[in-house]
Amino acid sequence: MMKIKGGVIALVVVAAAAIFAAAARAAAPVNSTPPTISGTAKVGATLTASDGSWTNSPTSFSYQWQRCGSDGTGCGDINGATSKTYSPASGDVGHALRVVVTAGNADGKASASSNATDPVNSANGPTNSVRPSVSGTAEVGGTLTVSNGSWSPTPTSFGRQWQRCDGDGSSCLNISGATGQSYGIRTGDVGHRLRALVTARSSGGNTTVASSLSSLVTNPTGTTVTTTTTTTTTTPAPPVNRAPRLAFLSLRVIGARTYARFRVCDDRGGRITITARDNHNRVLAVTHRSSVVLRASCNTYSRKWLLRRGFRLPGRYVATLRARDAQGHLSVLRSRSIIFR
Repeated sequence: MMKIKGGVIALVVVAAAAIFAAAARAAAPVNSTPPTISGTAKVGATLTASDGSWTNSPTSFSYQWQRCGSDGTGCGDINGATSKTYSPASGDVGHALRVVVTAGNADGKASASSNATDPVNSANGPTNSVRPSVSGTAEVGGTLTVSNGSWSPTPTSFGRQWQRCDGDGSSCLNISGATGQSYGIRTGDVGHRLRALVTARSSGGNTTVASSLSSLVTNPTGTTVTTTTTTTTTTPAPPVNRAPRLAFLSLRVIGARTYARFRVCDDRGGRITITARDNHNRVLAVTHRSSVVLRASCNTYSRKWLLRRGFRLPGRYVATLRARDAQGHLSVLRSRSIIFR
């Protein structure tokens, strides 16, 4: 009887080990390095998506190319563009492109987005040989001017779009209405670098290139000057407090937890409240709040939270992030999504 009992115990142990091993393997892919795009963003050329790096051994990959604004924001799916390669069309000229890669295995699927390309150029647009450059003093009240650069053949006209970038020159976003050759620097530009997208036009098409970056914008005096007919007086400028800026860098779901990585920039250090929200069309949204301490103009952070089972059902799970500073100013809402199959 002891021998039989021992055999039963041994079988139970082996079965339990097999169950635990199977459970350990049962995990959908998780992105560790985002996909990238290679090739020239030009009509008629071919762009190729890399899969990026994934854990949990994906067995399949699918692709969805997206058309974005010239600064890589506001992206939307391109109908039928679901191959590993994509050839830009005339409708893409002036837009940036990116690709969403979905990795799958027997336990599920997950998606990750590449960075956006430069704006797409026409097939026969002018060729740039000397990049446009920004000149002027980068301080509040000053004026920056962008050169046209050198082109062949000679363009018939030029277009410009000024952009405000982070202090390290990344995450350049269009400045609404700033489309002239010169740009007057405002208090909202302090702590940023500025550049311009210059578009050269000819009978063959359009080509867009980014200018050099300005130096970091400063407000050296912190004052405004008021002039009368007899005297000049200096009045302290009111303190400027801009809304924080948030970039959603990555989103992963591992087991029952969501992992988010994001970057926050603000003109004042201190405590920033982060509001995360889980969204799925099958359940009510759930909000999570935490805080970070900003010790420089920009910092990168990671946060994790429990993701309820309802959000892991088949369909698109969307996580949104928003930053709020101590003065109550809110950042733009940013989102990332994962499709569960």
